[in-house]
Amino acid sequence: MSESPRTVIVSVPTDELAADIGPLPDGVELVVWDLRSPAPRGAFDMVVPPYMSGKRLLSALGDVKVGLLQSQSIGYEGMGAYLPEGTRLANATSVHETATAEIAVGLTIAAQRDLADYVRNQESARWAPQFSRSVADRTVLVLGYGGVGKAVASRLLPFETAIIPVASRARDEDGVHVHGIEELDELLPHTDILMITLPGGEPTKGLIGARELALLPEGALVVNVGRGTVLDTDALVAELQAERLRAALDVVDPEPLPEAHPLWRAPGVIVVPHVGGAADAMRPRIAKLVRTQIERLAAGEEPVNVVDA
Repeated sequence: MSESPRTVIVSVPTDELAADIGPLPDGVELVVWDLRSPAPRGAFDMVVPPYMSGKRLLSALGDVKVGLLQSQSIGYEGMGAYLPEGTRLANATSVHETATAEIAVGLTIAAQRDLADYVRNQESARWAPQFSRSVADRTVLVLGYGGVGKAVASRLLPFETAIIPVASRARDEDGVHVHGIEELDELLPHTDILMITLPGGEPTKGLIGARELALLPEGALVVNVGRGTVLDTDALVAELQAERLRAALDVVDPEPLPEAHPLWRAPGVIVVPHVGGAADAMRPRIAKLVRTQIERLAAGEEPVNVVDA
């Protein structure tokens, strides 16, 4: 007598995501669980936690057997310590690169063309044209040449910029020479715009500190769409208060930024609250990724985007 096929049990955090996934393969049970209520099952083949929930909800998995945790974020630093034993982690590579690149380019344009000044002037009906910096003809050092870094670089190239990609090791990739991180000291003095797209975690913590910022030329722009911990906040504030550098930041350290923090009021800075991936392009892309994982699990295949947390 043959065994009946095993049911693959998957949870997603919202009815919206469940609907976006669409029809399921045979042998798949999909439940909606936001990790804030008691677990509706004792075991899951895959759990998708809420977006931007960080680690605070992962304690709900303590007594639940989970095969795969499918994050809705690209970054996953530190999550390994919160995963139940035997649970693998997959990140959301392919979901956020486009939206994050959009905000990286948007912040760059806003900072270079002084758009924040014009918005403030509009509030008081003040007509005050000014001569601003361009994006064209600038040298942009893209620190972190993974999915997000490549997406940013490809969008900045048509603005007639010179792109200098930097990664953990030097290499030639698709006709592009990627510089190694050990070359950073030589490259920073020739950088007009420092674009940080690196992930967080111990290997990148404080990578750009007072010494590295001092190597940038006066008037350079620092854009961070990676993780706030890559950039030493106190060192950046000192450069901003001296009006030597400018910054446009989607991520900061700490997050959320306290109301009294001097970064809010430093001259020459734009701060947005970690919204690089928070765009409607995410919805169909996360649904596509989750569906791919479901189909692979149902077929007995290895999931994609599995990372070592």
